[in-house]
Amino acid sequence: MQFNKVEICGVNTSSLKVLKEKEKMELLARIKEGDMKARDELISGNLKLVLSVIQRFSNRGENPDDLFQVGCIGLIKAIDNFNVDLGVRFSTYSVPMIIGEIRRYLRDNNAVRVSRSMRDTAYHAMQVKERLSLENRQEPTVEEIAKELGIKKEEVVLALESIVEPVSLYEPIYNDGGDTIYVMDQIGDQNDDRNWLDEIELREEIKKLSPREKKILHLRFMQGKTQMEVANEVGISQAQVSRLEKGALNRIKGN
Repeated sequence: MQFNKVEICGVNTSSLKVLKEKEKMELLARIKEGDMKARDELISGNLKLVLSVIQRFSNRGENPDDLFQVGCIGLIKAIDNFNVDLGVRFSTYSVPMIIGEIRRYLRDNNAVRVSRSMRDTAYHAMQVKERLSLENRQEPTVEEIAKELGIKKEEVVLALESIVEPVSLYEPIYNDGGDTIYVMDQIGDQNDDRNWLDEIELREEIKKLSPREKKILHLRFMQGKTQMEVANEVGISQAQVSRLEKGALNRIKGN
């Protein structure tokens, strides 16, 4: 899949305008007053942002034009729901919205069919999660999401798990310059009585990690980011990320 081509959905990507943060805020203020021309200008000025986001999904085998259109829907939702009083950058708010819209599209087109009511519950849960994350500046617990929705936490967990995309046994989960470890490498013998004990021990060790260590491991191994990308997001040096990551892994392994 090529994302560096000149045209996508008939849009000449090489000529797309990139707005400065001040310009975005000015346009958002005009949009709040009902200026639809400003809305169109803000959409146009963030198409490159959509283009950069869909590159994360380049290995899904999806048509880039389709992903771009879905990403634009997420962008429009972000514009229509953005609160200028939150004190956050527009891109900080819009990127998760664009990613969420693309993920919903991929889940709805998944070969594994999930009931409409369960999908609706999952999407409402994700919306509540996004809102609470912005309001409280931290990820909400399952209990908090369930309370907002007025349902049991078990229903929230079941709904969210039902729309998680199936993972290939050959999906790489770790590569540190040596041999790649795939999902199938982590599947043990079902006759091994220690499997469930090992899992409990692993979970207990992870709980002992600091919030920063947990975030680093999540970004590295769940989102597949490089140490340099993690360093930029966390706000520390790459060397510190390497040291914290190694220390956390060693403690989890019991070394």
